[in-house]
Amino acid sequence: MVKIKPFKGIRPLKQYAAEVASRPYDVLNSVEAKAEATERSLLHIIKPEIDFDPIADEHSAEVYQKAVENFRHWREQGWLKQDEKECYYVYAQTMNGRTQYGLVMCCHFEDYLSGAIKKHELTRPDKEEDRMIHVRNQKANIEPVFFAYPDNSEIDAIVNEVISHPAEYDFVAADTFGHKLWVIDDQATCQRITEIFGTISALYVADGHHRTAAAARVGAECKANNPNHTGEEEYCYFLAVTFPESHLRIIDYNRVVKDLNGLSEEQFLEALNTDFEVAKVGNEIYTPNALHNFSMYLGGEWYSLTAKQGTYDDNDPIGVLDVTVLSNLVLDKILGISDLRTSKRIDFVGGIRGLGELQKRVDSGEMKVAFALYPVSMRQLIDIADTGNIMPPKTTWFEPKLRSGVVIHSFEE
Repeated sequence: MVKIKPFKGIRPLKQYAAEVASRPYDVLNSVEAKAEATERSLLHIIKPEIDFDPIADEHSAEVYQKAVENFRHWREQGWLKQDEKECYYVYAQTMNGRTQYGLVMCCHFEDYLSGAIKKHELTRPDKEEDRMIHVRNQKANIEPVFFAYPDNSEIDAIVNEVISHPAEYDFVAADTFGHKLWVIDDQATCQRITEIFGTISALYVADGHHRTAAAARVGAECKANNPNHTGEEEYCYFLAVTFPESHLRIIDYNRVVKDLNGLSEEQFLEALNTDFEVAKVGNEIYTPNALHNFSMYLGGEWYSLTAKQGTYDDNDPIGVLDVTVLSNLVLDKILGISDLRTSKRIDFVGGIRGLGELQKRVDSGEMKVAFALYPVSMRQLIDIADTGNIMPPKTTWFEPKLRSGVVIHSFEE
């Protein structure tokens, strides 16, 4: 069972919400962030290297210190203000006419360590350490993590009642995605939400594995430094937006490769025939239409590749994934790319960019071949997390991303 709580959120004044709220730290580089950041943008706090000229090393001590100074300055200016009561919040995101509703809450670090908060990706120690320094220095979770929970009709009813009232924030960001926030400050409602989640067996990390791991490490560190630790201290909790699993859609995460491992195009196509039904579909973009069907762009032509029976294992939560099928039968077996994490011959393209981006990168000569995959389902993600397995690298892409700065959690005494 999972342990959650309401909290006194630090958030923008209503008139500043759209300007303060920013894209997450890891979806844009420092140059893009500097160009995008207006005066009150949270980017000055989550990517403070942009405040130096030239842009500073994001891992330098002065940059970490600048983040703390900026967070303090935003509060002193009144751009960010802390709620007086402990609240939950409903956060809605709208993309392409479809809206998903999540609860903003605090989750307990012990649930991550015990496995009640389940992950599906490996984390890199260097990225964990970077996020951990920010959390430790700020004594706050500036950016939320993105979780899923099993659908629950009573939570749905509570959320539906909340959203029947006008939203506290309602804005459309530059990327055309809509964002709304409602405050739940009724004590009885908050208590019931806490109780219901106390009956839920697990939460699932959708996006933000490094932030989750970093927050848990800071919680464990604070526990070790407090001889009177009870487990109820504010530092035990970290910021999450948690959505019912049925609201979430994973979009495709595609691959582009620089060369054919010494093969000609004809030899490569011949090699593919061993494990795939290969069909040329012409120069119009082809989108995969089912699990184990892939699209490939090579030599100005789109192809449909369908994995033959017996080349995959639908009873294995990892073996059933198309990223596994492609890695085993094409990237490793034919192209000699065995480690997706370290190979310089492969790159990954989020489906939000569209399959035209794959064609563009091949046509430019930068890449030789591109593969588009059928998206992973939430059910596949949950099956993998429940069985303690880890997905291959670059398997899931969630969109829309959570806006950072809509609500912040502080554990400063």
